[in-house]
Amino acid sequence: MDFFFNPKGIAVIGATSNPSKGGYAILKNLMRGFNGGIYPVNPRYDRIEGMICYPSVHEVPDPIDLAIIFVPAPTVPALILECAERGIKGVIVESGGFAETGADGIELQEMLKQVACESGIRVWGPNCMGLVDAVRKYVFSFVSQVIWNERFIAGGVSLIVQSGMLSGVFLIDAMTHGTMDVSKVCSIGNKADVDECDILEYLVVDPDTKVVGLYLESIRNGRRFTDICRRSVKPIVLLKGGKSEKGAKAAMSHTASLAGNAAVVSGAMAQVGVLEAEDFKQMLDIARSLAMFPDLPAESRGRIAILTYSGGAGIVSSDFIAKTGLELAELSQETRDSMKTVFPDWMPVSNPVDLWPAVERNGAKRAYGQAIRAVCADSGVDAVFIHVFVGGFALNPDIADLAAVAKAAGKPVFCFLLGRREEALEFHTQAQSLGIAVFRELYRAVECINAVFMYKKIVERRKPDISHQPSLSLPQEWRKVIETKSGSLDEHLSKQILEACDIPAVEEQIVSSTEEARKTALNFGFPLVMKGLVPGEIHKTERNLVHLGIMSADAAEMNFELLKHTLPESGKILMQKQIQGPELIAGLIQDPQFGPCVMCGFGGILTEVIADVVFAAAPLSVSEALDMIGRLKAQKVLDGFRGSPPLDREALARILVRIGELGHACPQIREIDINPMIVHHGQPCAVDATIIL
Repeated sequence: MDFFFNPKGIAVIGATSNPSKGGYAILKNLMRGFNGGIYPVNPRYDRIEGMICYPSVHEVPDPIDLAIIFVPAPTVPALILECAERGIKGVIVESGGFAETGADGIELQEMLKQVACESGIRVWGPNCMGLVDAVRKYVFSFVSQVIWNERFIAGGVSLIVQSGMLSGVFLIDAMTHGTMDVSKVCSIGNKADVDECDILEYLVVDPDTKVVGLYLESIRNGRRFTDICRRSVKPIVLLKGGKSEKGAKAAMSHTASLAGNAAVVSGAMAQVGVLEAEDFKQMLDIARSLAMFPDLPAESRGRIAILTYSGGAGIVSSDFIAKTGLELAELSQETRDSMKTVFPDWMPVSNPVDLWPAVERNGAKRAYGQAIRAVCADSGVDAVFIHVFVGGFALNPDIADLAAVAKAAGKPVFCFLLGRREEALEFHTQAQSLGIAVFRELYRAVECINAVFMYKKIVERRKPDISHQPSLSLPQEWRKVIETKSGSLDEHLSKQILEACDIPAVEEQIVSSTEEARKTALNFGFPLVMKGLVPGEIHKTERNLVHLGIMSADAAEMNFELLKHTLPESGKILMQKQIQGPELIAGLIQDPQFGPCVMCGFGGILTEVIADVVFAAAPLSVSEALDMIGRLKAQKVLDGFRGSPPLDREALARILVRIGELGHACPQIREIDINPMIVHHGQPCAVDATIIL
């Protein structure tokens, strides 16, 4: 992939002297920053901007290893083939008019894929804005030339954006608002060939990239993507578009993407330590915060000292900190005594520290300076959150002094900034350059503080469990069932297969007569459940095929007769012990992007109402399964609610591991649905289950 990022020479196919055309913008951007060979290609010109213009790419001299194409879509496949014949390694197709436009465009895009596959040339795009490298000042794009009017202050965040215009406006917005922390912006468009995995694999070893942020509408190869993320020593932040039903439809019309199951994507990302964002600015803010503070001391756990000029802002900050799971630092007596030297006698010092009385008494520079020295010397403080107003009220601190103190102490500083526009932009730019993360929204600042401390935990969680090796040994009789049958297996057969995988199931038996029903009832004890099993029927409750609370042998006989008259000739009657406890759901789906994925959540009839479920790609380790369980929202129920015993989490984790191993070992299994799995005396037990082949 290096020829895309560091080419020796570039052909611009579709170059023009018309300033209103994209081919002109591409050429001018290259002339402003690229230091290799630039070769305009257009048979209608002899020269453009003083450079020789070649009639075809075959005439272009060496060295050349990259072409940028901006011509009408129908002519693109033939031009890519010419580039391959010329020996060019890669092309960036910035033209639109492909799969995002409908059937004809899809056919054209398939032609691009075929040329790439058959010739070996790599195709980036189409329908993209290419690449901008702020470190080298390479602009391989028709992005507006106004970016050259701004300062190219390079940072450590590289972006992969599945949107053309969005990548350009991201860059210009960052450059003009003092938040420029960008190394590379890669607009990948429709992903006919080169996709997010190819570029992510390059960026995680790129020395100029500290953090990778992605906006994606689809993940083409989920397994490869998660493998790269798991191996990465750099933080990765993802904003996934198309999560909602309407959003997914929008993704189809935008870049012909299949958005996939949002819950599956979120589960797979959490499993490998990828942080998810909810909007574009949040993604960039989290990414730049992680780039600014890549290494925290081992003992850091998120204890925050707040230095504010407003009691109200301090209170709201405290609320946000509690909401995200961070802690307000407990200031030591020595710290409070040190700060008392700038406060009036009547003012007690506590966290949040309201500096306004100290500012009135000593001025902003001394008040902020003394406060930050005190909290940075406190071993119980892991980070400092300062509130600053510039352009009035004499509140402007000596930011260079604050940054130097924090850097010497090894403590990250985050800043919530308000003020007059010009002064705020100047302060923002200066503070960022000094290593202070600046935000214009209070909650966003706290979100980013949380992300920095959360990532430290993620790194530990992402370490592979080398003690776990898949060990499923499914008996041949059950393998034969899975390999020879199709559709939905009935509940009893499904649970027999699950039990063969060491997944505990409720005690049960098929009965074929009233006498056998009576005998089984007396053997099992009461209460009992009786069910009618119909081949291919999954939802028994809706057909009145589940009879609960059977308390005697006579009642068992009566319910047998009732079910027998309800069932078709092919039906069976199943008797079970009735157990009680919190109801969970566990299962497996075969996801088109991530393969077999294990699911766990709260089950029973409220599964779809509560929708508290999590996913992870299989096979998974016990530690990954425990992490899955820990991501469920209703943790109080699992920990024992109103006197019920707590869930044996290790037992449930082992079940999830086995489900994953079964799905991974038997790709014929399309779905596994264990619902409910009842937690009886703390132990999870499959009460109803279906395997769908």
